[in-house]
Amino acid sequence: MPVRIPSARRTEILTFGVAGLGAFAPLYMIFPGANERLATATARWAPRWERNLSFFTPHIERGVQRLTPPVARTVQKIDERLPLEKLAKKVDGNIRRGISRVTKQ
Repeated sequence: MPVRIPSARRTEILTFGVAGLGAFAPLYMIFPGANERLATATARWAPRWERNLSFFTPHIERGVQRLTPPVARTVQKIDERLPLEKLAKKVDGNIRRGISRVTKQ
């Protein structure tokens, strides 16, 4: 009995699509007349893309508004825990000492 290969998942299809687009788009742009073809395709498809994106925009904005406060709190906690000011002063002192050593010679 032959072994069946499982069907590709959405993430696999998306990954291969993005990789193919990233690999072949520069080659496509080398061909003569590519700019004109790209401009006509964009003029034809842009209204559809905008309609589709406007469908998702409110949901994404609500999600971002819900996630912003906890992310901001986490960033503040990390900033408080890191000794960045002490580290910056130490690096500044090391740079100043190195410059003064070089200028004395």
